[in-house]
Amino acid sequence: MQVKKIVLALLATGLSAGFLTSAHAADADRIKALEDQLQALQKSIAELKAATPTKKEVSDLTDQVTLQGKEAVVLGDMPASIRMPGSETSLRVYGYAEANMIKDIKGTAAGDKFTYLQVQPLNGTGADEGKLAMTAQTSRFGFETSTPTALGALHTQVEMDFYSTDRLRLRHAYGEYAGWLVGKTWSTFMDLDDGPETVDFNGPIGMPFSRPVQVRYTYALPTGETFKAALEAPSDGAHRPNLVLTAAKSFDDGGINARLISQEQRGADPAGKFVTKSGVGFGFGGSYKLTGDLTAMGQWAKVDGDADNALMMGANYPDTSTGAMLLDKSTGYVLGLTNVFNSQWRATLAYGHVQSQHSASSAYGIASAGVDGSNNKTLSQLHLNFYYTPIKNVDLGAEYIMGKRTTYTGEVGDLSRVNLQARYSFN
Repeated sequence: MQVKKIVLALLATGLSAGFLTSAHAADADRIKALEDQLQALQKSIAELKAATPTKKEVSDLTDQVTLQGKEAVVLGDMPASIRMPGSETSLRVYGYAEANMIKDIKGTAAGDKFTYLQVQPLNGTGADEGKLAMTAQTSRFGFETSTPTALGALHTQVEMDFYSTDRLRLRHAYGEYAGWLVGKTWSTFMDLDDGPETVDFNGPIGMPFSRPVQVRYTYALPTGETFKAALEAPSDGAHRPNLVLTAAKSFDDGGINARLISQEQRGADPAGKFVTKSGVGFGFGGSYKLTGDLTAMGQWAKVDGDADNALMMGANYPDTSTGAMLLDKSTGYVLGLTNVFNSQWRATLAYGHVQSQHSASSAYGIASAGVDGSNNKTLSQLHLNFYYTPIKNVDLGAEYIMGKRTTYTGEVGDLSRVNLQARYSFN
């Protein structure tokens, strides 16, 4: 009889520990499993009451209760995360396996499987018409952690893909705490919220795009206003970091933002002497939900010669007569419409355009700046895509892309292609 009491006590203690841990984590599936196991163990107890248990039976039941407690999984503080054993840190593993097939109809740019309009072959010369490319290099994975502290959560993220000759490429690596972010991630000058979704990995032209190492501070108000200030890694050779300031306002049906960047360009003049030129850039963006299913978005930016934020245009040129550095003042914009038809189908129409400010009649003209006439004067690119989600975490995409580049000498490079994609996400 004493053995029965011991067994009952062990069972009650082990089951309570496992059940409470899962309940605290709000894990409904785990609670259901524990309830099923509880019923099975209660049945075993009833059978034990009718017979004297052996030492082996007592040992087996004790081991089962101990194992049950060890297997209890605690959900973390972030969605789809778990709590690290013996720690308050939550961990989320995410990513996707992705394959793309690209069929060129007109023109094929060298150096990239995806759109690279700024080097599109001119006048049809040197283009490999009809080329087919297939790749899985854009597959990626990442880790996020969150650790509670007295001043809020300490958040970290590391993300990589294979878009570098099938080698790992670091995309993000940063920590964020009490409003401060230090590490490598999207530039503060980028407008991620108002960039249309594309199947093409490089996305629409006309918007700043970079992932520099930076130090950023974010101040957010409960009324929806957000202010950011950052020092970001500059272009090669510069003696000071880029300074970026942004202000944004979110509301129920969308949001707006304004951005400013100050940066330095440095390079050698024709005589080999290093010269420096400071430039600025500014931009605006916003989105608005026109209906419950249809969202419009757009952004505009003007940048002085920053190769990383120059909207896929040139950066800077030396003046062959004076040795001064001249900055290409690029202006670009992106417009997009996204419609979510239902839980399985969505479509996006996106258009991007970039204009260089160099002109033959200005101080930044081709003659004085020594700019090759094959440099781009305008770039335009259109995307039309559909995504189908047959089951959770699976996206099948199809996109038609057309583009055109025009040089200062009037030559034209055309792009026309279809991009098919299959993506399998895990998170």
